[in-house]
Amino acid sequence: MSFEEFQNCARLYVIGALEPEELKDFEAARKQYGSAAEDFINECHSLHEAFALSLKPAKASTAIKARLMSMVRERNKNQSGAEPT
Repeated sequence: MSFEEFQNCARLYVIGALEPEELKDFEAARKQYGSAAEDFINECHSLHEAFALSLKPAKASTAIKARLMSMVRERNKNQSGAEPT
C-alpha cells in the first residue's frame, strides 16, 4: 500500500468505515510507515473531532454522545501515554 493509499484508508479508519480485510492491510501499512502514519492518523482524528463539534446541536441520542466522548477520551489517553518525538 502506498502512503497515499494509506492516507485514504486512514480517513475511513477514523470514522470506523474499514472492512475487516481492509483493516488488516491498514494496520500492516500503519506499522510500515511508523511515525508518519501515526501523525497522519492523529491529524485525521483532530479533523474528525473538529468537524463533529462544529455541527449545529441537534437532539443527539445519548448513545451517540457517549460514543463520541469515549473516542475523544481514548484518543487523549493514547496521546498522553505516547513518548515525545
